[in-house]
Parts: sequence; structure tokens; C-alpha cells
Amino acid sequence: MKQHFEMFAAYNRWANQRVYEAAAELTPEEFNRDTGAFFKSAMGTLNHLLVTDRIWMKRFSGLGDAPTALDAILFTDFEKLRQARIAEDWRISNWVANLSAKDLAGRFTYTTLSDMRTVSQRLAPALAHVFNHQTHHRGQMHMILTALGRPGVSLDLAYFQRTEEGREFA
Repeated sequence: MKQHFEMFAAYNRWANQRVYEAAAELTPEEFNRDTGAFFKSAMGTLNHLLVTDRIWMKRFSGLGDAPTALDAILFTDFEKLRQARIAEDWRISNWVANLSAKDLAGRFTYTTLSDMRTVSQRLAPALAHVFNHQTHHRGQMHMILTALGRPGVSLDLAYFQRTEEGREFA
């Protein structure tokens, strides 16, 4: 199971890099344009992904900053947002690499943002949610790029597994 999550951490890092490479081609106006996505723009969507990863990593590890709103805008500047994303992806990868089988089978407790409820759940399913959530919103970024007339980004897991970074997981 640990290798499964290490694969998703590596895939997550790789896919985010590809999305950010595509987003780097956007003009500032395009980056901020409301395209009808849930978090409206590329800027809003990419900030949301960073926000939620920070929230979950704080829940998992007890470390780091955790925003208090899912639609928080941490960075309006694209390059600052990209550097924060790179750092967060490495943080996630390193944290996953240090998990034991016992950790993955264990439980953790946290308080929800929406209704301040205390939740206790197993770590492995919650970690699967985090990677699935990233995939969901990267799909929205693909839609945003398409709506802006930009080329799509190939983000398939199978494609990642055929790359140098993903070959060990194929």
C-alpha cells in the first residue's frame, strides 16, 4: 500500500508541474478570468488546490499553515503560487515516503472547516481522497485552459507511468 501512495505523490507532483507549465503561458488577464469553473479562474482553482493540501497536511502531520477557508487566495502572483506548489508537492512526497504500514492503517482525528465537527478516520482512505481531489481540480484546470483556447494537458496516470519519473510505478 505504501508504494501505491508513493506513486500517487510522485504522479501528483508530475501532474501539477504539467498544469503549471501550461498555466504559465496564460496572460495575467486569462489567469484571472472567470471561466465558469467552481473556483472561477485558473488563479482561484490553483489556489484552492494549494489551500486544501495545506489543510490536509496540517491535519495529517500537525505541521504547517492551514488556511481557514476553501476559497482562500494565498497568492495572486503566479510565480509565487508556483513556487509554493512545488514546495508543497515535495512536502507531501517526503511525508508519504516516511509513512509506515502502521501509520497508513492508523486513524487520525481532525475538525472540519465547514461545520466544526470532530472526525476520526483511517489515514489511508483520507490520503486517497487528497490525491483524488487533486485530480478532480486538475481536470477543472484542463477545462479552464480549453475555455481560454489553450492546448489541453495530458495528465493520465498511464502516461505518467510511461515517463522516466513514473516508470518505477508501472
